[in-house]
Amino acid sequence: MAKELMTPDYIFEASWEVCNKVGGIYTVLSTRANTLQAKFHDRVLFIGPDFWQGKENPLFIESDNLCAAWKMHAILKDKLSVRVGRWNIPGEPIVILVDFQPFFEKKNEIYTEMWNRYQVDSLHAYGDYDEASMFAYAAGKVVESFYRFNLSESDKVIFHAHEWMTGMGALYLQSAVPEIATIFTTHATSIGRSIAGNDKPLYDYLFAYNGDQMAQELNMQSKHSIEKQTAHYVDCFTTVSEITNNECKELLDKSADVVLMNGFEDDFVPKGATYTGKRKRARALMLRLANCLLGDDLDDDTLIVGTSGRYEFKNKGINVFLESLNRLNRDKNLKKKVLAFVNVPSWVGDPREDLLDRMKKKEKFDTPLECPFITHWLHNMTHDQVLDMLKYLGMGNSKEDQVKVIFVPCYLDGRDGILNKHYYDIIIGEDLSVYPSYYEPWGYTPLESVAFHVPTITTDLAGFGLWVKGLKNQHGIDDGVEVLHRSDYNYSEVADGIKDTISAFSAKNENEIKEIRKRAAKVAEQALWKHFIQYYYEAYDIALRNAMKRLLG
Repeated sequence: MAKELMTPDYIFEASWEVCNKVGGIYTVLSTRANTLQAKFHDRVLFIGPDFWQGKENPLFIESDNLCAAWKMHAILKDKLSVRVGRWNIPGEPIVILVDFQPFFEKKNEIYTEMWNRYQVDSLHAYGDYDEASMFAYAAGKVVESFYRFNLSESDKVIFHAHEWMTGMGALYLQSAVPEIATIFTTHATSIGRSIAGNDKPLYDYLFAYNGDQMAQELNMQSKHSIEKQTAHYVDCFTTVSEITNNECKELLDKSADVVLMNGFEDDFVPKGATYTGKRKRARALMLRLANCLLGDDLDDDTLIVGTSGRYEFKNKGINVFLESLNRLNRDKNLKKKVLAFVNVPSWVGDPREDLLDRMKKKEKFDTPLECPFITHWLHNMTHDQVLDMLKYLGMGNSKEDQVKVIFVPCYLDGRDGILNKHYYDIIIGEDLSVYPSYYEPWGYTPLESVAFHVPTITTDLAGFGLWVKGLKNQHGIDDGVEVLHRSDYNYSEVADGIKDTISAFSAKNENEIKEIRKRAAKVAEQALWKHFIQYYYEAYDIALRNAMKRLLG
């Protein structure tokens, strides 16, 4: 018989990305909120940094009557600068935004206390470390204030901290309010990401790296220290995939108590005729863009492929994607023309006037614009890794090339000046996506792709890719996801694997493609939050039991 899990009465979740869209953690929190809100109605409170004073934050709906008595107490008695409202996402959970600036004057005392109690070394702090730590500490103070004003020892309370940036909040609460159970999730170890980003081989030598030593070498001591000490001291330590758990074991000297895989909600994936219409419009726009930029008339039979995400050239596998396209261009088995998009925000300047002028006209063009592979000018046109590599490979988007590449170096937020569509309204038009990551703790981009019925190519170094490999009936691109084996040293094989997969896909007929698209969507259905939320309930149980032991101990 399964043991009864302990369930919290209140959950506080702190993250730098609450009402602050930065990266993948925003997706984790904002898509999961609805599932938790349904179970714990308004007893899940998210805490984020208040960057928006005096400015309108479209993600935050402020409310004067939510938690009004406590808010007055927090502001007047506890001297905390807080605003309360709801997060403008499905489920509309309660959010407390805190201004952490006032804590900077106590920074040295806070760091001293963290060193004395938890051996957190803040001596080498620089950059975003101070800002993140002051926010984390402020978040801890907010939870303490709320707890003392509204709750009592009979309430089972969880504080869930995300990433090293909120670790200090969890440690503060362990001594200030020991009744509160703490959970810490690392979404990627700071050292692992840094080793990978610095072109050092991460995986073959993982067993041989010493996290503390590498932190010193890479000038990351403070971030590593707060991450490691939080992992060791909290009531429940978690991470997002088996891959990252291996890193935690080796680099933080601590395995996760539970792996909290990143789920997904597909409530924003259009259905039926809406889906068909959006896909048609996205394809028409991308082909139109290609005609205006390249002066080449690509018909609707063109295979549109794309990659996207953060501009981490090696970690996200952008380099190997470009290499594979170069090889594909010479591949005799390729049955269709290929239009490849690299949708990766760079140091972007203005949208191209010459391109805009063409886009506004109705005519077809038969001459390319100068620099026919980028949609916006960059501030650093001469030092950009994508442009440098295209030049190095000799890819010029000429008429006789079977494979054309377009670099869209901006956030697709609907206001970029050229495409003017949101990210999801663009990827829906792709035939195939490619995310050949070298370092990817989970990997939302390939998961989002299959949710939109777009088959994807990824690697077994992405948490998502590894998870897919464990699914029944998953044998490659014919089932919606091709998972290529990737290691420290097989760059060339991966490039060939992508080339061969795209080439094979180009030979498929309409009915085969329809089936593949259906199967891709089925993979996404298995990653919905309703399946993955269970791991969170296990983490709550572990944290609550360990907190009880800690109190009694």
